[in-house]
Order: sequence, then C-alpha cells, then structure tokens
Amino acid sequence: MNQKYSVTVPELGITFSTGSIAGLANGAVNVSVGETNVFVTACVAQTVKPGQDFFPLTVDYREKYAAAGRFPGGYFKREGRPSEKEILTSRLCDRPCRPLFPEGFLNEVQIIGQLMSADQLNEADIPMVNGASAALAISDIPWSGPIGAVRVAEIDGQFVANPTIEQMYSSTLDLIYVGTEKDMLMIEGSADQIPEDRFIEALAFGHQAIQPIIRGIKELVALCGKPKATFPLVGATPEARAIIERVVPAERITEAIFGKEKAARGAAVKALKEEAKAALLAELGEGKFTDVDLNVVFEDLQYKAYRKTVLERGVRADGRDAKSLRAISAEVGVLPRVHGSAMFQRGDTQSIVLTTLGPTKDAQELDALTGGARSKSFILHYNFPPFSVGETGRFGSPGRREIGHGALAERSLVPVLPPEDVFPYSIRVVSEIMSSNGSTSMASICGGCLSLMDAGVPIVAPVAGISCGLMTENGPDGSITKWTTITDILGEEDHFGDMDFKLAGTTKGITGFQLDLKINGLPFEIAKTAIYQAREARIEILKKMIAAIPAPRSDLSKYAPRIQTIQIDPEKIGLLIGPGGKTIRRIVETTGAQIDIAEDDSGKVFIYSNNGEAMNRAIQEIDALCGGGGGGGAPIEVGKLYRGVVKGTKEFGAFVECTPGKEGLVHISELADFRVRRTEDVCKVGDEMWVKCIGIDEKTGKVRLSRKAALKEMEAQKAAESGDAPAAEAAPSA
Repeated sequence: MNQKYSVTVPELGITFSTGSIAGLANGAVNVSVGETNVFVTACVAQTVKPGQDFFPLTVDYREKYAAAGRFPGGYFKREGRPSEKEILTSRLCDRPCRPLFPEGFLNEVQIIGQLMSADQLNEADIPMVNGASAALAISDIPWSGPIGAVRVAEIDGQFVANPTIEQMYSSTLDLIYVGTEKDMLMIEGSADQIPEDRFIEALAFGHQAIQPIIRGIKELVALCGKPKATFPLVGATPEARAIIERVVPAERITEAIFGKEKAARGAAVKALKEEAKAALLAELGEGKFTDVDLNVVFEDLQYKAYRKTVLERGVRADGRDAKSLRAISAEVGVLPRVHGSAMFQRGDTQSIVLTTLGPTKDAQELDALTGGARSKSFILHYNFPPFSVGETGRFGSPGRREIGHGALAERSLVPVLPPEDVFPYSIRVVSEIMSSNGSTSMASICGGCLSLMDAGVPIVAPVAGISCGLMTENGPDGSITKWTTITDILGEEDHFGDMDFKLAGTTKGITGFQLDLKINGLPFEIAKTAIYQAREARIEILKKMIAAIPAPRSDLSKYAPRIQTIQIDPEKIGLLIGPGGKTIRRIVETTGAQIDIAEDDSGKVFIYSNNGEAMNRAIQEIDALCGGGGGGGAPIEVGKLYRGVVKGTKEFGAFVECTPGKEGLVHISELADFRVRRTEDVCKVGDEMWVKCIGIDEKTGKVRLSRKAALKEMEAQKAAESGDAPAAEAAPSA
C-alpha cells in the first residue's frame, strides 16, 4: 500500500508505511514482507474505568480469507471466531509489548492486526509483532519501545533470519526472538534437541538480526511520530498507603507468605487484607478509599517481601532454595480403557494426561491462509478448570491461555515423535489440570511424554519441562544490580517475580521454549544462567520419569486401533474408492475397519482396527476388488538391484515400485552419498532409478531400498568390467 511515509529495512526485506490510511487511530502502520501485508493499528481509551486495578491491553490479530484469494467456509461466508493460529499470534504480540507500558498506566489499549495480503511464502506473525511495535512507537500512547521481532531458523548448520515457509521445512530450529536495542524481551519456539550452547548462539544471532528493524522503526518515528501524551497514573492515595503499611508492616507480610502451604498463604494474606480494610474504615471512613487502594498496596507489599527474602536470605515461600525442585511423582496407566495415560505431579501442580491413537484421516485440518502445512497429525489440548485453583468460574470452551499453554506443550513434544512412515497414526494428547500452583504447561509436557510412552508411541527420547523465574533489585537508574534465578516457580513467584522462562527438552538438548517478562528487558548473562539451571533440573525430572516407565511400551493398548499397510496397483485407487466414495464406504461399514489411502498416489492403503477379524475381512475385500492387496508382481528380494519407478515422494524419502504392485521406501538418507535437503532435489514422481533392497521388516513386511547402495554397486560393476574390481560385484544390466 502506497502511503505518505515509508521506511524499508533492506537487510530483511521489510517495509513500514503510514500516513494515508486509518488516520483517526492513535497509530496505524502497514508492514510488508514480499507480498504479505499486515495492517496494524493502536488505540487508547481516554479514561480509566472506575475501580479498575489492572492494565487492559487487548491484542487481536485476524486473517482475512480475501488476503489469500479464498472464500470463508460456512453458511454466512464471512470470518467467524478467531482460529487457534490467530489467537497464538495475538498472544505472541501481546507478551513483549505489555512490559513496556508505564507502571500505573491503566487506560485500555487495543492493538488490532489484519492480514490484508498473503503470498504463501512469508508468514504473518513476525510482521504482526513488528507492526504493533511501529504503531505504538509513532502513536501518542506512552510506551517505551520500539522493539523488533525476527524468526531464526537453522538450516544446514547455519542460522537464517526470517526464513520463508518453504525454508522452514529444512530447519531444525524455529525461534521467535523479540527484544529491544539492549536486551531480549520474549522468545518462543521449538528445536530438534538443540544443545544449550548452540541455543545461546541462536539467541545472540536473533538479537543482532532485530537491530535493523528497530533502527527502521526509529526512522519512521522521526518522520511522523506524535509526541507522547500524558495520562494520569493509577495508584493508592498517600493516606491509604500510610495506614495500610502501618497496620500491615513488611514483617507481617513476610510471616504470612513464607513457610506455609499455598492455601495457608492465601488465607493469611486475605486475613491481613481484611484487617487493613477495617483500619481504613475506622480512620478514613466509608467512601474515602477504594478497593484499588487496598489492592495496589497489597500487591506492592507482597512484591517487595518475595524479593527481599529470596535475594537476601535465599529462601522461598515454601522453604526451598533457589535451585531445588518440589516433590515429584509420576505414574502411568492410571486409567483402564484409554490408549495411554499418566499422572504427573510437582508440588501442588498436578496433571492427568490422556493419549488417543487414530487413523491418519483424524489429523487436524488447518486453514493455512498464509501457506505451510494444511494438516497436523499430532494435537495436544490443555484444559484448566476452575477447581484446579480451588475456585468457581467459567467452564467451557478453551480460553486464550489454555490455547497458548497447549501449543507450547505440543511443540515441545513434536521433535521426538516418530515419522509417519514408522508410526502412521494421528495422535491426540489431552492434559487435564487437576491442581495448579505454577508451571502447569511444563507438567503437561512431562505428563504428555509419559502418556505417549504408555500408549506405545516409539518416541525418540523422553522430554521434560521446567520453568525458571527471576527476582531482581534495581539501582537508581533502573538497571539490575542484584538478581537470583529460581527453578520450578510457584504461582506467586510467577505473579510477583520478573520472569517465567519455560524450557523443555531431552538429555541431548532443548525441544521447546517460551520466555515471558514483567521487566523491560532480560540481560544475556541472566538468560544464560537460567538456561543452564533449567538443564540441571530437567535431567533430575527425567530420572523420575524414567523410573515410572523406562521406555515406550512394546505393544499398543488392546483398545487402540492396529494398523496394516497393504499395496495395491495405483491405477486401481479409483476402483477402491468407487463413485462418490461409495465402495470404500461400503467396506468400512460392513467390516468395521477404518481405511485410509495414501495421498501420494503410491497405492499404499492403511487399514485400522482393534479387531483382528475386521482387519482380515477388510484386507480380503480389498484383495478381491483390486486383484491382490500385495500386488501381482514378483516378491522383492533382499540384496537384489531393481530399476524402479518413483510412485510418491515425502519429506522423509521416496516410494519406488520395483516390480508390478511391489514397492519400498528409499529413505532420504539413502537417496545419495551426500546430504539431501529435499527428496524432490533428487527425484520426482514418474522418475526411474536404480535401487537395492537392503532389508525387509519381518513383522510389517516393509521394504527398505537404497539408491545410494545401488549406485555404489553399479560403480563396482563398471570397475570390474575394466579389470579394477571383481566381476561378482557388478550390477545386472537393465
């Protein structure tokens, strides 16, 4: 969009423009990356609602179907409630922006981002965050930005800033880094067991990558920025504060919140609050103070008490030192008929996690308006009922917090899941929080991992999660002069502390992470300490988990569907489906088995059933219809060479038909004697290639092929024919 003012960041191909659209908003900026456009506005309310004692920041990101040239589904043909991706992008933007508003500023601020154009190459989440930063920076809203956001990938051992969607398929790291000129503000993402040292290098790379963005936004501010407006800050009256601090001195607050269980701490603080309120009534009279006075002062008193005790004495509310974990218990197989189950408890935080296995057709479909995957076969849902904190409240559809925590746990477990060709199931994990006192998302990761193992999912390695907090003391200039990182934070330490740094991983490295701050930046020295401290805790937790179940179960639950893979002639796929799906639907209804056909037109058919008789009947039906479920060609033999035809390609390799109706998998590592990034870089559907059978699984009958081994043997044949090698190694002629 052509506007009055425009600034381009050439290093990353980002353009900020403003000045001609949405002129009544306090700030409005269009952000372009390639042909992806996100329009972001920021507005502020001029007054504070009576009795309000919190800062109401609202961030809403919405994707318009028109941006991708598509119609919305449904009867009304318009966008409805926000998708999980839209909610996650909104949260991604909210968390780094929030700490930079002034303390006591309680006027409502609303940030709205709209996807206006999607080129299917560049994601919109990073432009949304940078757009919010620019809109706030040029507005008259008090805010101490700007900030910059970047996505960091690791491809072939090299860090890449703001990769395309296609490039991300080859990345072992998905790091979203948000920071100021000096410090980091927020990070989140996942990784393929990245070692801590390498992870810190990625953070440093991300910090350098955002600097041109920050400079670009500052340039935009210099062109058209508004002077910052002055708003009254909300706080307690001096009279009310003096009375409360006299009646409830610091030592009484410390006594109330230290050395007790959670419920006792809450009751003790409530009693002090009632005592302070009575004193206010007696000395000031009715109507001379508000609940805001009471709440603000008590927040401040507890804030100072937690810091003072941790920083000076090294003791926390429940008696632990900075690095100690709460008591941990882990148990699997806690429910009888589910496919997998586990209970994980750390202190008062308790999660029961269930795993369900299903056919590939149960995968979650995605809108993918901006590009990328259109489905996912692993889903983790997180539920946080009000009884988990001993309260009454809304109980129904998941809120933003539940969606965010579920997404964090999900991406932390994805790196250790088996590939689809090894375990062709859709997997759903549900974490039910039974009791909460901090780090429920991390408990969901631990419990989720145990539940997967109980279900017999052959994960690469166990995963555990832990959260680190921070208590700081600042000097007159606002800089941090004293600090302590704390492991396995309580709910109160999260609320009154400065940081919630969640880290999940295996013994090898990190798989998932998320950093949230309440201060305006985290120095790298503190971040490094927290990362290594979290590793120590993670190893200790993994020992407890392995004691509960040392490895994934070798057999699936008797209630879980079994899978049988058969091969039919690809030309008979239409025959199996039948007109309008009539034939395959009939087989499913009459046998009770579920049937999926591979989408790569390879002729591979997956049959799911927890009933052996139903499975056999379905196989017989398909065999009779398609001329033999195993195809009509000669069986493939180990050690023989074949000139086959590529029938399908996947991220993990290629399916090659060696004899009519008989095929096997050439794993991507067996395609060539060099590292192959994409299967399509070597072959595509319809190509002919020499392959060698290097193995056949005794249980499943799956055939493993190697192009690399075939080429090596053919080279040996050429050498033999020239007299340089034995003729016995020669490949047969085509």
